[in-house]
Amino acid sequence: MGDAASADPAVETTGDHPPVTIRWLGTNAWEIKSGDATVLVDPWVSRFYTGATKDEPFEDALITVDETAVDEHIGDAADCILITHGHWDHITDTPYVAQRTGATVLGTETHLNLLRAMDAPEEQMGQVSGGEYYQFDGFTVEVFEAHHNVSAAKTLLFPGTRPSEVPPRPEKVSDLVEGGSLAYLIRFGDFSLLAGITTNFQERELDSLNPTVLFMQASGRPSGPDYERRLLEAAGRPKYVVPTHWDDYEEPLTEPAIDWLGVHDLGDRVAEISPESEFVFLDHLEQREF
Repeated sequence: MGDAASADPAVETTGDHPPVTIRWLGTNAWEIKSGDATVLVDPWVSRFYTGATKDEPFEDALITVDETAVDEHIGDAADCILITHGHWDHITDTPYVAQRTGATVLGTETHLNLLRAMDAPEEQMGQVSGGEYYQFDGFTVEVFEAHHNVSAAKTLLFPGTRPSEVPPRPEKVSDLVEGGSLAYLIRFGDFSLLAGITTNFQERELDSLNPTVLFMQASGRPSGPDYERRLLEAAGRPKYVVPTHWDDYEEPLTEPAIDWLGVHDLGDRVAEISPESEFVFLDHLEQREF
């Protein structure tokens, strides 16, 4: 792992902090900034067409990296990249982003092996599995084991792992397997953001986290029972709820987001269940400062 992080448990979790700004890069891609610190979550902006959101067969769609889009929408410096799981709409751009930014990349053994197969810099790879607590310059990252959404038949899209060795270079989207899922609590002083929780979780996994910002998926897909209520209550009815991974990611990032999974229904549910929480709706490339 790079020099920017350590496993030192003496973390800065209280006190003032510079303003925190989040910017949505579509799908589950986020840029989080505070002072000189930059955190990227699942920085995928290539948005090549697969047919996945159009109910078309997409397993054999070819992987491409739109370096022009990455250069346009993602800055040239970052402290860390947080990978929530290994599917194409989360990690495809990460090797190029890591090369450009010098960021430490946190992910499971499978995520990192897939990234190595796509020429990610070895010296920037930071393997995690859940339970790690890292101090970066100006912020901390806690890592938690998480769970991907499943289909109505309780099956997982592109399941599997790639442990122990680097696989052949992925060519099709189905080559990028889930490889385990992770969630992250990012703290800037007393301001915290929780990313990576899906509609498939258990309350005890969120015990006492109480994030300031919860990145929350719309439930226009199979979900656990009473998902919205359970998550909002388990997260302590957070001050801010930010919807994520709800857009039609087959469409251009430079156009307004098309609601694929029911983001406005999610907003209504948040208002009903946790009226004290502010529902922070952001469109493509919009940002919000806290």
